[in-house]
Amino acid sequence: MDTLNIIKIGGNIVNKSKQLDKCLDEFLSLTHPKILVHGGGSYASDMCQKLDIPIQMKDGRRITDGRALDVAVMVYAGLINKNIVAKLQARSANTLGLSGADLNIIPAEKRSGTEIDYGFVGDIEAKTINSYFLTRLLDEQIVPVISAITHDNDGQLLNTNADTIASTLAVALCETYEVKLTYCFEKAGVMHNVDDDSSLIDLLTKESFASLKSEGVIQDGMIPKLDTAFQALSQDVQNVHVKHALNLANQTGTELSL
Repeated sequence: MDTLNIIKIGGNIVNKSKQLDKCLDEFLSLTHPKILVHGGGSYASDMCQKLDIPIQMKDGRRITDGRALDVAVMVYAGLINKNIVAKLQARSANTLGLSGADLNIIPAEKRSGTEIDYGFVGDIEAKTINSYFLTRLLDEQIVPVISAITHDNDGQLLNTNADTIASTLAVALCETYEVKLTYCFEKAGVMHNVDDDSSLIDLLTKESFASLKSEGVIQDGMIPKLDTAFQALSQDVQNVHVKHALNLANQTGTELSL
């Protein structure tokens, strides 16, 4: 099987033009077929603040009411997605910006059955990913750039965590490709101390993750990120890393293992 790189970028990388440029250079240096998945960084939160829309988070996950959804769609599927597409086209990469509604690639269901009402948040499953169209695009040497917006097949757009999208795509496509899943942001990887750049955890197992989480060493938004990463590993994705967005082409960062 051919190798497929699924790269998820987030954090402050998408907000800072120079760092994003360097990250995209690293991304294009990867020689195998590739998919880029992106979140919104702080753009959506900044826009919500400007529009006086409350920002609601629970356990590192965003609660999305109707007004916040409008902002997410405009920022994720619009501003950020097309900015990345334009930058990749300038680097001679034939790129297609997509939301989960386009080509029906990522159908979702509005989250329900939880104590917390997350609003217009979509949950997804690997078995419903439209792998056929993604594979066709990759066969044509097109680089899909996928935003964190999905849909419910009934006309409703939904906000879906970008880490979850990357993980679910990796699971859906690992029957066709040897998938390398990488989460990247502005840190070197998973850290013992987020304020100490020398405290990188080279190898993180599911057991050590549980221990560090209970100790409060790993917390906030890193918890759902790593939850989705270990879910991918448990569903036959063999290679998962968390690393700095400017180190995509080398072996640095945190390797995850069951």
